[in-house]
Amino acid sequence: MIDVRPFASLGKAKFGWLDANHHFSFGHYRNPDRDQWGRLRVWNDDEIAPGTGFDPHPHRDMEIITYVREGAITHKDNMGNEGRTEAGDVQVMSAGTGVVHAEYNLEPGKTTLFQIWIVPDTRGAKPSWGAKQFPKEKREAGFDVLASGRPADAGNGALPINVDGAVLATTLKKGQTLVQPLGEGRAAYLVPAKGAVTVNGVAAQARDGIAIRDERDFTITATEDAELVMVEVAAD
Repeated sequence: MIDVRPFASLGKAKFGWLDANHHFSFGHYRNPDRDQWGRLRVWNDDEIAPGTGFDPHPHRDMEIITYVREGAITHKDNMGNEGRTEAGDVQVMSAGTGVVHAEYNLEPGKTTLFQIWIVPDTRGAKPSWGAKQFPKEKREAGFDVLASGRPADAGNGALPINVDGAVLATTLKKGQTLVQPLGEGRAAYLVPAKGAVTVNGVAAQARDGIAIRDERDFTITATEDAELVMVEVAAD
């Protein structure tokens, strides 16, 4: 099953300082056909104006992964963590028993990012935060694992998350093809941050969502130079 969800069909929210696009039900956007995809609960495509951001607010029992596409985001939380994550890099916050954090665009220009929420396997874990650089040249024509709780990824340098799932990214040149396995009982959600692709022959453009399940593997072909982000999780 390959279900392409065009960018124009996503939930929209505009607040002046924030231009948000919701792949799944979030905030005032409700779509019962797009509540989540397996353990994947939220995928927000956000554009944040310079000098603005999300003031301190709480979370609990959620794995929150931020993939910065353009600009940078500065994080602060009540655990004493503070950091700046630049375009192409990733931060992970495991909310666990509870955390209060703020996210600001302190850059001179806009910041664009994907914010991804995955339901953890275990509630009430100890909260944590981390960030890491992931050079794009290491993910050419093959997925690099950015964040993972899958046993097979232990020790591979990915940021840890409390779920049997992973966030991955790759870059493909126009005409390149990648065959990606997907195990039984697993689901994937793929978004081109840039460029255009086909997945098993189904076309998708930049910022479209591609929901995949019940496929042993799937073939991605770049019809333009493309940067892709994917979540792979349990399908239940």
